[in-house]
Amino acid sequence: MAEERRTAWLIADDYGLSPGVSAGIRSLLERRRLSGTGCMTLFDDWEEQAAALAATGTRAAIGMHLTLTDFPALSTGETMPGLRRLIAACTHGERQAVAAEADAQLDRFRAAFGRDPAFIDGHQHVHFLQPVRRWIAARFADRPAEARPWLRGAPTLRAAPAGMTAKVTLARLLARGFDTQMRRGDFLVRGPLCGFYDWRRQGAFTAALPLFLEKAPDESLIMCHPGKVDATLRARDAFTNAREEELAALGAADLTGRLERAGIAWAGIRS
Repeated sequence: MAEERRTAWLIADDYGLSPGVSAGIRSLLERRRLSGTGCMTLFDDWEEQAAALAATGTRAAIGMHLTLTDFPALSTGETMPGLRRLIAACTHGERQAVAAEADAQLDRFRAAFGRDPAFIDGHQHVHFLQPVRRWIAARFADRPAEARPWLRGAPTLRAAPAGMTAKVTLARLLARGFDTQMRRGDFLVRGPLCGFYDWRRQGAFTAALPLFLEKAPDESLIMCHPGKVDATLRARDAFTNAREEELAALGAADLTGRLERAGIAWAGIRS
């Protein structure tokens, strides 16, 4: 047994992306295999998926996975830009459209659950962009620090599989100064962020999981993307089959023993 004991937050992204993804995440939450999940609130069936999540009675952290790329915007109905175009727009001072869409998604979360999200992070790490940082700071300025959503922090290269350095480095560039800036604004920032792997390669998550368990720093946040593949997911996203691989690995009977041997436990999991 490892002598060093660590905790890490295991957070599933993309709840609400499709019925199959949502069902897979709920199954892990019901088995207390996740610390929480981040919700995409912009799709037509959001209310149905939110009700199903609430019905589980989970005490895990339920947050908002802010989505500002590729899908139809809640605020306008128009398809949002790809990540590169969004970054370019933000570099040139785009603020109003970002804030309007973020408000629309947050309002939909609040309508479903009657409260603020436990945390905020971003699809494709968009929460690191400067207009989003300003939106977060302004939107929760009237909340005491202890009542604000916590935030997902900058990535680390420490637990990155071989071949993922460039992707992690890009995310680190987007996140430059984020942790310090938001902590100075009295937000709790959890991290560093781990969980990057090449989801296009079959078996990559199974191969990367031991590295995450061994190398993730204490109090890090490991993102994951489990789910069941359905027609809606295939229509919306290229990230498909690897989600079922993640679902199987995180739901496996031997995972508890593997965590114990690695000296790591998932944070925030309560009976």
